[in-house]
Amino acid sequence: MDTLSRFTGLTIVSLFTALCLNSTAFAQSTVPPVSLHQAEQVAAATNVPVLGAARAGTRIVTVGDHGVVLLSDDDGKSYRQARAVPTNLALTATYFVDSHKGWAVGHGGVVIATGDGGETWKLERSDLGVDQPLFSVYFRNENEGWAVGLWSLMLHTMDGGRHWIPLAVPVPPGAKKADKNLYSIFTSRNGALFMTSEQGLVLRSADAGATWDYVKSGYSGSLWTGIGLRDGTLLVGGLRGSVLRSEDNGNTWSPAKTDLASSITAFGEQSDGSVIAVGVDGAVLKSNDGGRTFSGKTRSDRQALTAVLPQAGAAAHLFSDGGPLDIVR
Repeated sequence: MDTLSRFTGLTIVSLFTALCLNSTAFAQSTVPPVSLHQAEQVAAATNVPVLGAARAGTRIVTVGDHGVVLLSDDDGKSYRQARAVPTNLALTATYFVDSHKGWAVGHGGVVIATGDGGETWKLERSDLGVDQPLFSVYFRNENEGWAVGLWSLMLHTMDGGRHWIPLAVPVPPGAKKADKNLYSIFTSRNGALFMTSEQGLVLRSADAGATWDYVKSGYSGSLWTGIGLRDGTLLVGGLRGSVLRSEDNGNTWSPAKTDLASSITAFGEQSDGSVIAVGVDGAVLKSNDGGRTFSGKTRSDRQALTAVLPQAGAAAHLFSDGGPLDIVR
Protein backbone atom coordinates (compact mmCIF):
# COMPACT_ATOMS: atom_id res chain seq x y z
CA MET A 1 0.00 0.00 0.00
CA ASP A 2 1.15 3.57 -0.65
CA THR A 3 1.93 5.77 2.34
CA LEU A 4 1.43 9.50 2.02
CA SER A 5 1.03 12.50 4.26
CA ARG A 6 -2.45 13.74 5.04
CA PHE A 7 -3.98 16.78 3.37
CA THR A 8 -5.64 19.42 5.47
CA GLY A 9 -8.53 17.25 6.64
CA LEU A 10 -10.63 14.13 6.48
CA THR A 11 -12.54 15.19 3.39
CA ILE A 12 -9.62 14.82 1.00
CA VAL A 13 -8.77 11.51 2.65
CA SER A 14 -12.33 10.38 2.03
CA LEU A 15 -11.90 10.80 -1.71
CA PHE A 16 -8.46 9.29 -1.99
CA THR A 17 -7.96 6.69 0.73
CA ALA A 18 -4.31 6.44 -0.21
CA LEU A 19 -3.81 9.80 1.48
CA CYS A 20 -4.30 8.14 4.85
CA LEU A 21 -1.14 7.51 6.81
CA ASN A 22 -1.65 3.84 6.01
CA SER A 23 -4.65 2.49 4.16
CA THR A 24 -4.38 -0.89 5.89
CA ALA A 25 -4.49 0.77 9.29
CA PHE A 26 -7.46 2.82 8.11
CA ALA A 27 -9.32 -0.32 7.11
CA GLN A 28 -8.72 -1.86 10.55
CA SER A 29 -9.54 1.20 12.62
CA THR A 30 -12.71 1.55 14.64
CA VAL A 31 -15.29 3.58 12.76
CA PRO A 32 -16.95 6.24 14.91
CA PRO A 33 -20.75 6.29 15.00
CA VAL A 34 -22.27 8.49 12.31
CA SER A 35 -25.77 9.69 11.65
CA LEU A 36 -27.50 11.53 8.84
CA HIS A 37 -28.54 15.13 9.27
CA GLN A 38 -29.66 17.75 6.80
CA ALA A 39 -26.72 19.74 5.44
CA GLU A 40 -26.62 23.17 7.06
CA GLN A 41 -26.47 26.47 5.23
CA VAL A 42 -22.87 27.65 5.62
CA ALA A 43 -21.85 31.30 5.66
CA ALA A 44 -18.56 30.65 3.86
CA ALA A 45 -19.86 27.84 1.65
CA THR A 46 -17.51 28.71 -1.23
CA ASN A 47 -14.53 27.97 1.05
CA VAL A 48 -15.68 24.44 1.86
CA PRO A 49 -13.58 21.72 0.18
CA VAL A 50 -15.00 20.65 -3.19
CA LEU A 51 -14.53 16.95 -3.93
CA GLY A 52 -16.53 16.58 -7.14
CA ALA A 53 -18.04 18.73 -9.88
CA ALA A 54 -20.29 18.25 -12.90
CA ARG A 55 -22.48 20.19 -15.30
CA ALA A 56 -26.26 19.98 -15.19
CA GLY A 57 -26.88 21.52 -18.58
CA THR A 58 -25.21 24.92 -18.33
CA ARG A 59 -25.32 24.90 -14.51
CA ILE A 60 -22.20 23.95 -12.53
CA VAL A 61 -22.86 21.66 -9.55
CA THR A 62 -20.17 20.89 -6.97
CA VAL A 63 -20.27 18.57 -3.96
CA GLY A 64 -17.97 18.43 -0.96
CA ASP A 65 -17.42 18.47 2.78
CA HIS A 66 -20.35 18.57 5.23
CA GLY A 67 -22.81 17.77 2.44
CA VAL A 68 -22.32 21.22 0.92
CA VAL A 69 -23.62 21.41 -2.66
CA LEU A 70 -22.85 24.57 -4.62
CA LEU A 71 -24.65 25.77 -7.75
CA SER A 72 -23.55 28.32 -10.35
CA ASP A 73 -25.81 29.62 -13.11
CA ASP A 74 -23.35 32.22 -14.42
CA ASP A 75 -20.51 29.90 -15.47
CA GLY A 76 -18.65 30.06 -12.18
CA LYS A 77 -18.76 33.78 -11.53
CA SER A 78 -20.83 33.20 -8.38
CA TYR A 79 -22.06 30.23 -6.37
CA ARG A 80 -24.95 29.61 -4.01
CA GLN A 81 -25.70 26.68 -1.76
CA ALA A 82 -28.37 24.13 -2.70
CA ARG A 83 -31.64 24.49 -0.77
CA ALA A 84 -31.98 20.96 0.63
CA VAL A 85 -29.40 18.17 0.97
CA PRO A 86 -30.32 15.18 3.20
CA THR A 87 -26.81 14.52 4.55
CA ASN A 88 -24.06 16.49 6.24
CA LEU A 89 -21.48 13.80 5.51
CA ALA A 90 -18.78 14.47 2.93
CA LEU A 91 -19.94 14.05 -0.67
CA THR A 92 -17.17 12.89 -3.00
CA ALA A 93 -18.58 12.81 -6.54
CA THR A 94 -21.57 13.77 -8.66
CA TYR A 95 -22.91 12.89 -12.12
CA PHE A 96 -25.77 14.29 -14.23
CA VAL A 97 -27.49 12.69 -17.21
CA ASP A 98 -29.21 15.94 -18.22
CA SER A 99 -29.89 19.42 -16.89
CA HIS A 100 -32.26 18.13 -14.21
CA LYS A 101 -31.44 14.61 -13.08
CA GLY A 102 -28.27 13.76 -11.21
CA TRP A 103 -26.75 11.81 -8.34
CA ALA A 104 -24.05 12.32 -5.71
CA VAL A 105 -22.24 9.83 -3.47
CA GLY A 106 -20.07 10.00 -0.39
CA HIS A 107 -19.34 8.97 3.16
CA GLY A 108 -21.62 6.54 4.95
CA GLY A 109 -22.20 4.87 1.59
CA VAL A 110 -24.75 7.59 0.84
CA VAL A 111 -26.34 8.05 -2.56
CA ILE A 112 -28.51 11.13 -3.03
CA ALA A 113 -30.48 12.16 -6.12
CA THR A 114 -31.90 15.34 -7.59
CA GLY A 115 -34.52 15.99 -10.25
CA ASP A 116 -34.24 19.77 -10.34
CA GLY A 117 -30.63 20.38 -11.29
CA GLY A 118 -29.26 20.17 -7.78
CA GLU A 119 -31.60 22.58 -5.98
CA THR A 120 -33.04 19.83 -3.76
CA TRP A 121 -31.90 16.25 -3.11
CA LYS A 122 -33.36 13.09 -1.64
CA LEU A 123 -31.63 10.15 0.02
CA GLU A 124 -31.59 6.93 -2.00
CA ARG A 125 -29.14 4.81 -0.06
CA SER A 126 -26.92 4.79 3.05
CA ASP A 127 -25.04 2.29 5.19
CA LEU A 128 -24.10 3.88 8.49
CA GLY A 129 -23.06 0.63 10.14
CA VAL A 130 -19.64 0.97 8.54
CA ASP A 131 -18.27 4.13 7.00
CA GLN A 132 -17.50 2.60 3.62
CA PRO A 133 -17.33 5.70 1.43
CA LEU A 134 -18.35 5.78 -2.20
CA PHE A 135 -15.81 7.61 -4.35
CA SER A 136 -17.37 7.77 -7.83
CA VAL A 137 -20.71 7.49 -9.62
CA TYR A 138 -21.62 7.05 -13.29
CA PHE A 139 -24.97 6.66 -15.08
CA ARG A 140 -25.30 5.25 -18.58
CA ASN A 141 -28.80 6.73 -18.83
CA GLU A 142 -31.49 7.92 -16.43
CA ASN A 143 -32.14 4.34 -15.24
CA GLU A 144 -28.86 2.42 -15.12
CA GLY A 145 -25.93 3.50 -13.00
CA TRP A 146 -22.99 2.38 -10.87
CA ALA A 147 -21.31 3.69 -7.72
CA VAL A 148 -17.93 2.46 -6.46
CA GLY A 149 -15.80 2.95 -3.38
CA LEU A 150 -13.79 1.58 -0.48
CA TRP A 151 -12.81 -2.11 -0.24
CA SER A 152 -14.15 -3.03 -3.70
CA LEU A 153 -17.63 -1.72 -2.97
CA MET A 154 -19.61 -1.62 -6.22
CA LEU A 155 -23.33 -0.84 -6.42
CA HIS A 156 -25.64 -1.07 -9.41
CA THR A 157 -29.11 0.29 -10.13
CA MET A 158 -31.49 -0.39 -13.01
CA ASP A 159 -34.36 1.79 -11.81
CA GLY A 160 -32.85 5.25 -11.54
CA GLY A 161 -31.52 4.73 -8.03
CA ARG A 162 -34.64 3.52 -6.24
CA HIS A 163 -32.79 0.26 -5.54
CA TRP A 164 -29.03 -0.19 -5.31
CA ILE A 165 -27.73 -3.75 -5.51
CA PRO A 166 -24.19 -4.68 -4.36
CA LEU A 167 -22.18 -6.45 -7.07
CA ALA A 168 -19.30 -8.83 -6.50
CA VAL A 169 -15.98 -7.56 -7.80
CA PRO A 170 -13.65 -10.26 -9.15
CA VAL A 171 -10.62 -11.23 -7.07
CA PRO A 172 -7.45 -9.60 -8.45
CA PRO A 173 -4.79 -11.89 -9.92
CA GLY A 174 -2.68 -13.41 -7.15
CA ALA A 175 -4.94 -12.13 -4.36
CA LYS A 176 -7.17 -14.08 -1.98
CA LYS A 177 -10.10 -11.67 -1.99
CA ALA A 178 -11.40 -8.55 -3.69
CA ASP A 179 -10.52 -5.74 -1.30
CA LYS A 180 -8.94 -3.10 -3.53
CA ASN A 181 -10.30 0.42 -3.32
CA LEU A 182 -12.19 1.54 -6.43
CA TYR A 183 -11.48 5.23 -6.99
CA SER A 184 -13.25 6.20 -10.21
CA ILE A 185 -15.60 4.76 -12.81
CA PHE A 186 -15.73 6.06 -16.37
CA THR A 187 -16.60 4.96 -19.88
CA SER A 188 -14.80 4.80 -23.21
CA ARG A 189 -16.11 6.11 -26.51
CA ASN A 190 -17.39 2.65 -27.43
CA GLY A 191 -19.30 2.27 -24.16
CA ALA A 192 -16.92 -0.04 -22.28
CA LEU A 193 -16.77 0.62 -18.53
CA PHE A 194 -13.54 1.15 -16.60
CA MET A 195 -12.64 1.52 -12.93
CA THR A 196 -9.31 2.73 -11.51
CA SER A 197 -7.91 0.99 -8.47
CA GLU A 198 -4.79 0.30 -6.43
CA GLN A 199 -1.47 -1.28 -7.50
CA GLY A 200 -1.87 0.05 -11.03
CA LEU A 201 -4.93 -2.11 -11.66
CA VAL A 202 -7.74 -1.08 -14.00
CA LEU A 203 -11.00 -3.02 -14.16
CA ARG A 204 -12.80 -3.26 -17.47
CA SER A 205 -16.22 -4.44 -18.60
CA ALA A 206 -17.15 -4.84 -22.25
CA ASP A 207 -20.65 -6.18 -21.53
CA ALA A 208 -22.34 -3.30 -19.70
CA GLY A 209 -21.02 -4.29 -16.29
CA ALA A 210 -22.12 -7.95 -16.37
CA THR A 211 -18.53 -9.17 -16.08
CA TRP A 212 -15.23 -7.49 -15.25
CA ASP A 213 -11.58 -8.27 -15.86
CA TYR A 214 -8.37 -6.71 -14.57
CA VAL A 215 -5.87 -5.11 -16.92
CA LYS A 216 -2.43 -4.05 -15.73
CA SER A 217 -1.39 -0.51 -16.55
CA GLY A 218 2.32 -1.16 -16.05
CA TYR A 219 2.35 1.08 -12.97
CA SER A 220 2.41 -0.24 -9.41
CA GLY A 221 0.81 2.65 -7.51
CA SER A 222 -2.74 3.79 -6.91
CA LEU A 223 -4.68 5.24 -9.85
CA TRP A 224 -7.15 7.85 -8.66
CA THR A 225 -8.90 8.98 -11.82
CA GLY A 226 -9.55 8.20 -15.47
CA ILE A 227 -11.20 9.54 -18.60
CA GLY A 228 -12.26 8.29 -22.01
CA LEU A 229 -11.41 10.87 -24.68
CA ARG A 230 -13.57 11.55 -27.72
CA ASP A 231 -11.03 9.93 -30.07
CA GLY A 232 -11.16 6.66 -28.11
CA THR A 233 -7.98 7.19 -26.09
CA LEU A 234 -8.08 6.24 -22.41
CA LEU A 235 -6.13 8.06 -19.71
CA VAL A 236 -5.66 7.10 -16.06
CA GLY A 237 -3.70 9.05 -13.47
CA GLY A 238 -2.56 8.76 -9.90
CA LEU A 239 0.34 8.95 -7.52
CA ARG A 240 3.52 10.93 -8.20
CA GLY A 241 2.19 12.48 -11.40
CA SER A 242 1.70 9.15 -13.12
CA VAL A 243 -0.42 9.23 -16.29
CA LEU A 244 -0.97 6.09 -18.39
CA ARG A 245 -2.45 6.04 -21.87
CA SER A 246 -4.19 3.37 -23.96
CA GLU A 247 -5.24 3.45 -27.62
CA ASP A 248 -6.62 -0.11 -27.73
CA ASN A 249 -9.48 -0.04 -25.22
CA GLY A 250 -7.24 -0.80 -22.25
CA ASN A 251 -5.42 -3.86 -23.61
CA THR A 252 -2.04 -2.13 -23.41
CA TRP A 253 -0.87 1.03 -21.66
CA SER A 254 2.08 3.34 -22.07
CA PRO A 255 3.27 6.10 -19.72
CA ALA A 256 2.65 9.69 -20.76
CA LYS A 257 5.46 12.18 -20.40
CA THR A 258 4.75 14.68 -17.62
CA ASP A 259 6.96 17.39 -16.17
CA LEU A 260 5.45 17.49 -12.66
CA ALA A 261 5.46 14.78 -9.99
CA SER A 262 2.28 15.90 -8.21
CA SER A 263 -0.34 13.17 -7.88
CA ILE A 264 -3.18 13.44 -10.42
CA THR A 265 -6.74 13.81 -9.10
CA ALA A 266 -8.84 14.67 -12.19
CA PHE A 267 -8.85 15.04 -15.98
CA GLY A 268 -10.95 17.19 -18.29
CA GLU A 269 -11.15 17.21 -22.10
CA GLN A 270 -11.58 20.63 -23.66
CA SER A 271 -13.75 21.44 -26.68
CA ASP A 272 -10.57 22.07 -28.70
CA GLY A 273 -9.33 18.54 -27.96
CA SER A 274 -6.73 19.49 -25.38
CA VAL A 275 -6.66 17.68 -22.03
CA ILE A 276 -6.29 19.26 -18.59
CA ALA A 277 -4.94 17.26 -15.64
CA VAL A 278 -4.97 18.63 -12.10
CA GLY A 279 -3.49 17.37 -8.87
CA VAL A 280 -2.16 17.95 -5.41
CA ASP A 281 0.13 20.86 -4.59
CA GLY A 282 -1.70 23.01 -7.14
CA ALA A 283 -0.54 21.09 -10.20
CA VAL A 284 -2.15 22.10 -13.50
CA LEU A 285 -0.98 20.25 -16.62
CA LYS A 286 -2.11 20.40 -20.23
CA SER A 287 -1.74 18.08 -23.21
CA ASN A 288 -2.22 19.11 -26.82
CA ASP A 289 -1.36 15.71 -28.30
CA GLY A 290 -4.06 13.40 -26.97
CA GLY A 291 -2.40 12.74 -23.64
CA ARG A 292 1.01 11.66 -24.93
CA THR A 293 2.78 14.53 -23.19
CA PHE A 294 1.73 16.92 -20.44
CA SER A 295 3.37 20.18 -19.43
CA GLY A 296 2.29 22.60 -16.78
CA LYS A 297 2.99 24.48 -13.62
CA THR A 298 2.31 24.52 -9.91
CA ARG A 299 -0.02 27.24 -8.65
CA SER A 300 1.65 29.70 -6.30
CA ASP A 301 -0.97 28.98 -3.61
CA ARG A 302 -0.25 25.22 -3.91
CA GLN A 303 -3.94 24.57 -3.36
CA ALA A 304 -4.80 20.87 -3.61
CA LEU A 305 -6.90 20.58 -6.78
CA THR A 306 -9.71 18.04 -6.70
CA ALA A 307 -11.80 18.55 -9.86
CA VAL A 308 -11.77 20.28 -13.23
CA LEU A 309 -14.60 21.20 -15.61
CA PRO A 310 -13.95 22.22 -19.22
CA GLN A 311 -15.24 25.57 -20.41
CA ALA A 312 -15.51 26.84 -23.97
CA GLY A 313 -12.31 26.68 -25.98
CA ALA A 314 -9.20 25.87 -23.98
CA ALA A 315 -10.38 27.20 -20.61
CA ALA A 316 -11.35 25.18 -17.54
CA HIS A 317 -12.86 25.67 -14.10
CA LEU A 318 -10.73 24.49 -11.18
CA PHE A 319 -11.94 23.22 -7.81
CA SER A 320 -9.94 22.57 -4.66
CA ASP A 321 -9.87 21.74 -0.98
CA GLY A 322 -10.51 25.46 -0.51
CA GLY A 323 -13.55 25.65 -2.77
CA PRO A 324 -14.00 26.82 -6.39
CA LEU A 325 -11.00 28.62 -7.88
CA ASP A 326 -10.39 30.84 -10.87
CA ILE A 327 -10.59 29.72 -14.49
CA VAL A 328 -7.38 28.43 -16.07
CA ARG A 329 -6.70 29.14 -19.74
